[in-house]
Amino acid sequence: MEQTRVLQLGLPGRIITWTILILLSVIMVLPFLWMISTSFKPPTEVIAWPPNMIPHNPTLENYAKLRTAAPFVRFFANSIIMSTISTIGIVLTSTLAGYIFSKYRFPGRNLLFGIILLTAMVPLEVYILPLFMTMVDLKWLNTYQGMVAPYVIMSFGIFFMRQNIGHGIPDELLEAARMDGASDWRVFSTMVLPLSKSAIGALAILAFQQAWAAFIWPLLVTRKVEMYNMELGLGFFQNAFTVDFGPISAASVFAFMPVLLVYFIFRKQIQRGVTLGAVKG
Repeated sequence: MEQTRVLQLGLPGRIITWTILILLSVIMVLPFLWMISTSFKPPTEVIAWPPNMIPHNPTLENYAKLRTAAPFVRFFANSIIMSTISTIGIVLTSTLAGYIFSKYRFPGRNLLFGIILLTAMVPLEVYILPLFMTMVDLKWLNTYQGMVAPYVIMSFGIFFMRQNIGHGIPDELLEAARMDGASDWRVFSTMVLPLSKSAIGALAILAFQQAWAAFIWPLLVTRKVEMYNMELGLGFFQNAFTVDFGPISAASVFAFMPVLLVYFIFRKQIQRGVTLGAVKG
């Protein structure tokens, strides 16, 4: 039986560890706090020097501009639709492919899985031109299917689910279900999916965040303003020489909230799912 080793740190080690963790936390959190603070500042305080974290005269004017500057409700809805479809597609394809690669033996399995891993190392910019030409041929410009097309399959998601299902679900458990007469689909739907919910939760937030933050691809395939997502919509507050930091900060807060909400809902599943793949049964 394996025993877990716990690293014991002395007082100096704990002080150094906590100092580093607090410093990294401040570095990560400070930009978000500054963004929220700037969203409530009037224009004079946005450019004031020295800058102040807490607004002296807080205002909701920047949030009010969102209703008149651009159709941000439509942008928000487009991002929700795109991210939801992408998340569902990635979760389904990754879970099914991960289950097949981890629990089935067939000729060429390792070669095919290796090819999938190789595609994870290729950035979107490498194949974006042929993919764009495919969208043109399919007449998918300015459509949701065109926006979502590159985001329904995730190579890392297949690898992630393969590791979690392969190491987290014993083969004997699945074989026992088959001996009781369960079909492959029943084994997958009633056993693999419930037992993989922690990993699925972690994958879902990764997929949602990836689609929500998409910028380059929607910029290529959307020519109509009403099809913009939130990332493209932020450009309405930037011109050739200046950036209206107050409204763009308010829009950024508005855009950041869904990702933050999804994280708080699934945070326990994310933590368990990320660590599960590293534990071998």
